Amino acid sequence: MLNQRSITIRLIALIGIILIAAAGILGMPAGATADSLDPENDPVNTLIHGAQVFQVHCEGCHINGGNIIRRGKTLKLKALQKNEMDSLDAIAQIVTNGKNNMSAFRDRLTEQQIQEVAAYVLSQAQTDWKKP
Repeated sequence: MLNQRSITIRLIALIGIILIAAAGILGMPAGATADSLDPENDPVNTLIHGAQVFQVHCEGCHINGGNIIRRGKTLKLKALQKNEMDSLDAIAQIVTNGKNNMSAFRDRLTEQQIQEVAAYVLSQAQTDWKKP
């Protein structure tokens, strides 16, 4: 039986495979080589780190993109769109400053961690939080 951690790791691996395939189809930026790409800005690393941050700081209230505190304020794409939270900037803003029942994380997370978790949340919302 799979536990939550192994499911998360499999999901991250699947996302990484998809991103790597997309990069191969779309090609690398002009003049870039595999050695010249910054691993810290790698989309796969961003999503992996974002998933880790989400698991530690967000999943308690937002398991599978839901919301155990306010049912209508989920992280599903339809809810994010309805609440005008369907962009990286909007998600990062609410993670940073909080709003209503949502705690602010500016004192607990670095700016990079906030950006990574925002990227993870948006990517998960776009796939309807489906598990592989």
